[in-house]
Amino acid sequence: MERAVIIGSGNLAEALARAVAGSGAKPVQVFARNAERGRAVAALAGTQWTDDPAQLAAADIYLISVSDKAVAELAASLPIPAGAAVAHTAGSVPLEALPAKFRRAVFYPLQTFTKGREVDFSQIPIFLETDDAALRPALEAFARRLSQRVLWADSVCRAKVHLAAVFACNFANHMYAVGERIVRSAGLPFDVLKPLIAETAAKALDAASPADVQTGPAVRNDLPTKARHCALLDDELQLKNIYSIISNSIWETSKKI
Repeated sequence: MERAVIIGSGNLAEALARAVAGSGAKPVQVFARNAERGRAVAALAGTQWTDDPAQLAAADIYLISVSDKAVAELAASLPIPAGAAVAHTAGSVPLEALPAKFRRAVFYPLQTFTKGREVDFSQIPIFLETDDAALRPALEAFARRLSQRVLWADSVCRAKVHLAAVFACNFANHMYAVGERIVRSAGLPFDVLKPLIAETAAKALDAASPADVQTGPAVRNDLPTKARHCALLDDELQLKNIYSIISNSIWETSKKI
């Protein structure tokens, strides 16, 4: 596989277009409805952009990188040739969302992506799936041009990986935002939390299991401290409930170690 069409212009599409261009493969086109973003992503990959289905380029693989809910409809509506290799990049969307007329596959990079922020794609785990046995070698070879970490996983396994990523990334980042709001209410900048966030992440990466390096009042079941914290959240009942639920989960987990 050499020639790839990137379908989409979001954060992942941008990173994927950059990665394909940097791999030695050829991103022959970016197809995107959003003209401004489509042109920008195409420019980053050194290729052309179109929003006209009639102008969709010929390619060895079509990578559909759009919102989860749009995958099936878009794949079915575009004039992609029957028998073409078509892969979506969604973590929680099953392979069967793609029409059976294609040599269908999943090409899911496990990472968080942000517009304008470059990442080292070679270190990102890419999860593959296909129901076309003949496609497996070429799909894996293409993935290995982009990343050193390529794994095969069916839709059930991949859905669990995606769920784990939501907890480890999206929920964790939301907790950073909550922490920021609380320190700002004390008249302090978010910067005071950054060394703590960096060390927490570093410890988790160095440990055999993040559970092994858990600290804080919950793991000690420090009831007086937890009560003081809850009192500070009397006017934030949702956060108070979150605090209690997570604290109880930490305590129950720590008792099993």
